[in-house]
Amino acid sequence: MAESVYKIIDLVGSSTTSWEDAATNAIDRASKSVRDLRIAEVMKLDIKIEKGKPAQFRTNLRVSFKYQD
Repeated sequence: MAESVYKIIDLVGSSTTSWEDAATNAIDRASKSVRDLRIAEVMKLDIKIEKGKPAQFRTNLRVSFKYQD
């Protein structure tokens, strides 16, 4: 059985519509420069408020990817 090594990075995605879209935006962007993303764990959710209303949903993710040989 081959041994593997994984790197963990933090990402923050944002969206004007939902936390799910914010997470998807972060993963989509990261996948353009990081190969073999494996697991995303939601660490924190928050909302930017402007004029008393939600303006932006933000999702903080901890994402792992496998180091390549």
